[in-house]
Amino acid sequence: MDKYENMLKQLQNGEIDSIEIDKDAFYEFREVLVKHPFFKHFRGDAKQNGRIIYTYLEIPRS
Repeated sequence: MDKYENMLKQLQNGEIDSIEIDKDAFYEFREVLVKHPFFKHFRGDAKQNGRIIYTYLEIPRS
């Protein structure tokens, strides 16, 4: 869980451009993501084979 919190913090701070999560780690990652105070600033784009690419938005999604 700390691994995902650190990844989200790095993404939010601009240290990394995106996070790629595969389908095996999705539920564990999402549990951390939905508890994050800036949850609506993260956008996930679904790709083939169950991969999701998360990016950080300066303006939260509605």
